[in-house]
Formats: sequence, structure tokens, C-alpha cells
Amino acid sequence: MTARKHYWLMKSEPDAFSIDDLKKVGTEPWNGVRNYQARNFMRSMQVGDGVLFYHSNCKEPGIVGTATVASVAYPDETQFNPKSDYHDPKSTREDPRWSLVDVKFERKLTRTITLDEIKQHADELGEGFALIQRGSRLSVLPVTAAQWKYLLALE
Repeated sequence: MTARKHYWLMKSEPDAFSIDDLKKVGTEPWNGVRNYQARNFMRSMQVGDGVLFYHSNCKEPGIVGTATVASVAYPDETQFNPKSDYHDPKSTREDPRWSLVDVKFERKLTRTITLDEIKQHADELGEGFALIQRGSRLSVLPVTAAQWKYLLALE
């Protein structure tokens, strides 16, 4: 019996790392997550899980592409590098605090599904859709199979 596929929404600022950047490199470690809940979501990811790639903190935030999880979680090396913006002096190699997964490019959407548009479909997406919940600022969010299918149908 195979494990059930899960779905996620992962946010990135396009000035830092965009869907076009992912397309160029193919597969990239999703590093720099420094929120325990988002980290725990990544630790539960499995190879083959679906990813909605979301551009945040930009002129037109929204879903811009899809990707797949390409590795199980492993320690984020940036936590050990004192020169990194993501350095964590309390983290050790014996007991790393922060994990990441590799993400593999799948496709760029034909158009951005904007946050404003997503909010217009709040009822269809349900109360559990974290992206549009007040105060939700996580960079990694779970998405149900039904939400995944509905959002991509908006394209």
C-alpha cells in the first residue's frame, strides 16, 4: 500500500527566489524556514507531494506554479553558517533545529491566481484554508486535495 499524496502551498518572495528561478535550476533546497510549525509541515512531507508555488510580498501575490517535493526533510545547512541570514547559534549538527526539503519544478501557470481572486473563493475553499485566515503568516501551509484541485481549476 502506498502513502496518500499530500499537498502544500509554499511561499517565496520572487525577489529572493521565484518560480522562474526554480524552473532554471530544476530542483532546489527550500531553505531558510524559521518557524516551528512550517518546519514541522516540511518534516511531514513525502517525496511526490504536490506544491503550489506562491509569490508573496510583491505587487501581485498569488499562486504562480506547481512543483513536487523531491526529498524527505533533512537538516538545513544555513543554520550552521554564521555568515548566513538564517544562522541559528543554538542549533547543532547533533541536534539541528531546522529542516528543509528539496522542491522540483513542475510547471509555471499560464497566469497568476492572485490572492484577491483566492479570497473571492473563500466559501468554496472552506474555513480550513490557512492562506486566507486572518493572522496566518506561515510560509508553508497544508492544502487539501479538494483545495488543490479547486485552485488549479481557477487557472
